[in-house]
Amino acid sequence: MRRLEYMSDPALIAHRGYAGVAPENTVGAAVAAASREDTAMIELDVQPAACGTPVVIHDERLEGDPSRSRDGRPLTDAEGLIWETDLDDIQSASVLGTEETVPTLADVLAAVPDSVSVNVELKHCGASDLRFGESLDSNERSERRALWTPFVERVVAECDAFDGDILFSSFCEGALAAARDVGPEYDIAVLVWDALESGLELTRRYDCEAIHPPRNAIAGLPLAGTEYAEFDSEEPAVDIVETAHEEGRAVNVWTVVTWVQYDQLAAAGVDGIIAEYPGLQHAAGVLTR
Repeated sequence: MRRLEYMSDPALIAHRGYAGVAPENTVGAAVAAASREDTAMIELDVQPAACGTPVVIHDERLEGDPSRSRDGRPLTDAEGLIWETDLDDIQSASVLGTEETVPTLADVLAAVPDSVSVNVELKHCGASDLRFGESLDSNERSERRALWTPFVERVVAECDAFDGDILFSSFCEGALAAARDVGPEYDIAVLVWDALESGLELTRRYDCEAIHPPRNAIAGLPLAGTEYAEFDSEEPAVDIVETAHEEGRAVNVWTVVTWVQYDQLAAAGVDGIIAEYPGLQHAAGVLTR
C-alpha cells in the first residue's frame, strides 16, 4: 500500500478550495486554487443528491447550518436537505451570492489538472444517523459499512476518471470501511474530532495512510492551549506527529487560518496543512526568517 511522501515543508491543502478567499466547494474555487504553484492538494466535501449523484457541498442543507458563521449569508439561495433535493435544483443553487453554483464531483474533477491532488472528504451518505466521530464496536462495523457503500461506489467511480492522486477522508468509520473495501487502491485518512486515541485506533484498524487531527491537537505547541474541535485547552496526551510517523502515516492538520498557526505546525513537522487561505507559508517565511 502506497504511503504519502513526507516533505521538508508541509504540503499546502486548499480547504474547500481556499474558502477564505473564494466561494467554497465550487469549480471556480478549485480552479483558482489549482492555479497556484504552492497548492499541493484541494480538499472538498461530497454528499449525495436525491438521485445518489455525488455533489460538492459541506453543510447538510442548501441554506447552510445556521450555527456556522458565513458573515450572515446563507450558503446558497436554495433550501432543503441535500440528499432529498433533485440534482437540477442543487446544481442551480448560487453559492454565497456569487455566480458559482453547487457542482457535482465529476464537474470539479474534470476542471482541475491532474498535477494537483484531491482530498475528497466523505461528508454524508444521506442517512439520518452517521455515527460521527465514533469508533464502532465489531457488531456495528458491517452495518455501517453497508450503509455507506452505495454512495462510496458512486464517488469512487467518479474518482476513477481522474488521473491525479486522490485521498479519501472522513469523520465516519462506516465511510472509511466502505472506501477501503470499494477503492483499496486509494489512500484514506481518519479525520479526528475529539480524541486522538480513537483516531489512532481507526488508522490502525483500516491501515490508513494518513491521519487528520485539528490544529490544536499537536503536542508541544501554543496552539495546544486553545479550544477547537471539541478538544480542550489541555496538552494532548499523545504526540500524534511522532506516533503517526513511527507507523509510516502522514499527518495533515485542519483548519489553519493564520500564518502564525502555519509556522507553529510547520515547525512541529506535520506533513500537510489544510488552509483556509493561500500564501500562509510565504507570510511565515517572510516574517519569521
